[in-house]
Amino acid sequence: MGRVYLDHNATMTLRAEARDAMIAAMDVVGNPSSVHAEGRAAKALVERARAQVATAFGADGADIVFVSGATEAAALACAGRGLFGSEVEHDAVRAWIDPVLAVDEAGQVAVTEPARSAVQLANSETGILQDLPQGVAVVDATQAFGKVPVAFNWLGCEMALISAHKLGGPKGIGALVMKRGTDIAAQIKGGGQEMGRRSGTENIPGIAGFGAAAAAAARDLDAGAWNRVEEIRNILESAIEAAEKEIIFVGKGMPRLPNTSCLATPGWKGETQVMQMDLAGFAISAGSACSSGKVKASAVLTAMGFDKATASSAIRVSLGVETTEDDVTRFAETWQAKWKKHRARAA
Repeated sequence: MGRVYLDHNATMTLRAEARDAMIAAMDVVGNPSSVHAEGRAAKALVERARAQVATAFGADGADIVFVSGATEAAALACAGRGLFGSEVEHDAVRAWIDPVLAVDEAGQVAVTEPARSAVQLANSETGILQDLPQGVAVVDATQAFGKVPVAFNWLGCEMALISAHKLGGPKGIGALVMKRGTDIAAQIKGGGQEMGRRSGTENIPGIAGFGAAAAAAARDLDAGAWNRVEEIRNILESAIEAAEKEIIFVGKGMPRLPNTSCLATPGWKGETQVMQMDLAGFAISAGSACSSGKVKASAVLTAMGFDKATASSAIRVSLGVETTEDDVTRFAETWQAKWKKHRARAA
């Protein structure tokens, strides 16, 4: 039996539409800043993708600035602005904010000054969705975009961060979505590409793949594909809970992403679980995948009030549209067998 990939919040499998668009874009020779026919053809690919992303993200009338990913988008949006945030934010945002906003045991952030805050829409570790007020300065929509209905124009925020590889596009490309007329200082200066916000020749294949992936993700969402994913996620949790009543499912009963299950097993370190399940053929994670391989107690769970033992024991299982009921049933059975062996050794 082959390996089962259950780490889609770290990076989603590449969509066929994105791969095809990238391959086609590689044959476009022109520089999009050139005025000749070849340059105009390259520019057309960029603008087509910009329109695809805007449509999928409900950002008609906004500026879509292509960058290397959500980490760069966070830096561009947050640097030097003195924004508030919380300890449950992704490291890419937390690096630029003052994490003073309170977080309750349900993972909800108390946004007291929206216009001075940077807040995630969906947590990458727990899947918990925030009930955000209008007027937030920066919304991190990286995990939510493509999995749940969301539109930039609904959010009423000033800027939003999104990333291609979280919805089935290529790695190394993302976007900062901005209300038209928003003033920010470019961090990468030079030729003035991307409306003067981010200089450098555009990553044409990456941008084309992003656009195609965004369009395909919107079609999946409209077709109800993620409703089926949620059903499969619930089957997984029910199978484990039926046998192991003491397991903590973080965020269960709260609005959360349809594909995400964060389970904590005090006394069994998350990194050990990840390694054992990897050897058994399952790819999962312990916390965010964007911390250079570091595994430590989850800052997200700690902020929610969990003790260190619990925060150190959490794993994240995140499903994709191709995940099957058989995949999660096999995972649950294998995980339970590993847990029983761990308890027997610890006794």
